[in-house]
Amino acid sequence: MSQRLSGVFPAVVMGLALAAQAPAQAPTLQEQLAAQYKLVKMGSDTSGVSVVDKGTLLAVQKGGILAVPYADKTVLTTKYEGGTVHAPNAFMVTGRQKLFGHFSQTQSQGQTTHLFQTGEKVYPSKLEVKLEKDEVVMEVVACDQCNNTDPPTANKAQVAFVFPKGSLAKASAGDVEDTIGQLLSITDDSQGQDQGQGQQQGGQDQGQGQQAQGQGPGDQQQAQQQAPETIQMGMTTDQVQGALGQPAKVVNLGPKQIYVYKDLKVTFFNGRVVDVQ
Repeated sequence: MSQRLSGVFPAVVMGLALAAQAPAQAPTLQEQLAAQYKLVKMGSDTSGVSVVDKGTLLAVQKGGILAVPYADKTVLTTKYEGGTVHAPNAFMVTGRQKLFGHFSQTQSQGQTTHLFQTGEKVYPSKLEVKLEKDEVVMEVVACDQCNNTDPPTANKAQVAFVFPKGSLAKASAGDVEDTIGQLLSITDDSQGQDQGQGQQQGGQDQGQGQQAQGQGPGDQQQAQQQAPETIQMGMTTDQVQGALGQPAKVVNLGPKQIYVYKDLKVTFFNGRVVDVQ
């Protein structure tokens, strides 16, 4: 008995050691996109539907995404493929109206389908990666406050980003985000603050420019000869800040962070650089 136990314990210890040495499983494409796009939380009361918790704010870059009132049970899918928006055609919309009575009801109340225009702001409400179809499907809800929509509508839409056959399984999160950004780019609602900061920065730059004029040729030559800072994959947030300084903006999405500089965007995952744009 003791001999059999003595043979079991080393095997258990070896198994635990191998498990400890096994590399951590890389995050899936679904997980990486979920870290990039925070979903909005909606709620309703006697006044209607409203945003309870804001999600990642997106700006529509190309018009043509077909939206319906939030109360509708059916969402028509707009496809984005090859840089082109393919909204459902009039025949499909008419067919859905006849098939689902609630379409006629919402229209009688003055609520109809709506095509999102370039510049309108929306929140993501659902995100799903469909590798078998080479599609990333995102549902969005209008940010009525950002769009100055009165009375609010909370229009919703569904967009299927279609990728070439067999390519989505091999695509990186950055590639997928770039494709999504062609139609729905990440933005914010602090344009006024950014403008004020830009004016302040402009004044600082002007003052620095005047100071530079007072420098001698030797000082200017020394500044020109300084080696450019290098950002590499795997660097930590502290290393990047040490090289580039404090970012103008930080987008915090849990395990994923984005440092936005004047002409550079550095993406971190679990504190390490995974993408530079």
